[in-house]
Amino acid sequence: MRQNETIIRVRYIATDQMGVVHHANYFAWFEIGREEYFRELGMSYKYLEQNGIFMPIVEAYCKFKSPARYDDQLRIITRLNLLQEVKLGFQYDIIEVEKNTPIAYGHTIQGLVDKNGKPLVLRKQNPFLWKFLQENVFEKKD
Repeated sequence: MRQNETIIRVRYIATDQMGVVHHANYFAWFEIGREEYFRELGMSYKYLEQNGIFMPIVEAYCKFKSPARYDDQLRIITRLNLLQEVKLGFQYDIIEVEKNTPIAYGHTIQGLVDKNGKPLVLRKQNPFLWKFLQENVFEKKD
């Protein structure tokens, strides 16, 4: 399964009074992971939207393992683990780089909709992208 790894640094604004990253930031980091995942495939959210494909989150989950703190470097590992005609699913692992400590893991599921919010079938809306994802995301089994 193809994955993307993105390194970020925790900014002061992301922390609370205890110096711990506020939980809402993890979902923003998941989004960074998704954006970079698509960029590594040679496309961006902008490209998808210009082609009439929008991906609202319909499910999100995060399990916190260890606190992230100001100035930590974090590795966001992102994998596309679900490819269906009307939705995509991603898995994420967030690792503190210096100590190689698991910080959090989670998943999101994105519906595929048009600019009016109506569900679309990716295979029909954009056969090129559908085939490209099928061929480039999952390892071929012999």
